[in-house]
Amino acid sequence: MQVVVDVPERYLVGTNSEKFGRQLKLYTALLMYRTGELSAGAACEFADVDRFTFLDECKKLGIATLEANHQQLESDLLSLEGQ
Repeated sequence: MQVVVDVPERYLVGTNSEKFGRQLKLYTALLMYRTGELSAGAACEFADVDRFTFLDECKKLGIATLEANHQQLESDLLSLEGQ
């Protein structure tokens, strides 16, 4: 699915729309992971990055990565069983 976001050009200074789009996806995934809306695996998939890149970005932004709650673990387990 594709989502179109209107971004004023002044926010694209020093970058291009493709790079900005990748960054926007990553930051969205990071926030959704931090708020518990996505598991780490789902956030990596959403942002289209590998787990190491994702964890590195979490570290840079001070997002805890070892705090897996019961619901996240259960969700990850169910997705693994479905593969």
